[in-house]
Amino acid sequence: MPRTPATRTPAARRTAPRLLGAAAAGLAAVLALTACGSGGSPAAGPAKVSKEAKDSPYEGTVLGKHFDKPALVLNDTSGQPFDLRKQTAGRSTLLFFGYTSCPDVCPTTMGDIGVAMQKLPAEEQQKIDVVFVSTDPQRDTPQVLRTWLDSMGKGFIGLTGDLDQVKAAAKTLGILVEDPVVNKDGSVTSTHGAQVLAFLPDDKAHLLYLSATSPQTYQHDLPLLARGVPA
Repeated sequence: MPRTPATRTPAARRTAPRLLGAAAAGLAAVLALTACGSGGSPAAGPAKVSKEAKDSPYEGTVLGKHFDKPALVLNDTSGQPFDLRKQTAGRSTLLFFGYTSCPDVCPTTMGDIGVAMQKLPAEEQQKIDVVFVSTDPQRDTPQVLRTWLDSMGKGFIGLTGDLDQVKAAAKTLGILVEDPVVNKDGSVTSTHGAQVLAFLPDDKAHLLYLSATSPQTYQHDLPLLARGVPA
């Protein structure tokens, strides 16, 4: 299908850090949003963490409250229904919300995770699910999503479908997802939380990685996640 032209758009607006109700209070962090367009620069602002576990073996931010995986059923890249909670049950899982025509934060984040995953032994790679949920499902068809994800990591799970379900699931984790905006030049801007959440085998989110997370942090933490080391 035709893709959105990758034309340059005005710099994406900066969005003030937001908290989303009770879920955000439990996150114990001020989370920045990112406005991603089919052109333009990242707009992720600084995030202030109010609680860090200094004795954690992980370099990622340890959450003060552990959140359940959201109840979310969308289509995977083969076009089949995928129940996030059931089909990743008992497995360490990285969850990220974004879209394929994002020019900056989304490919950088997924690419960094992909590089870190490739450094793991094959048996450890098989113990971690990396899930990318599209915030622009109208354009991110299963085929488009599969092609894009294959450039990041062959085993990554891509989910696309009803945007209202995506927004509701993200909100339970303190992540804001807004409706995509089609600009006058045909490019698309999607505003979404730029954080990656890591779930341990107890199916609860224990760790947070912001958009500025270095590849070295993922390389340090993924082996621990593969072994299910407590945060």
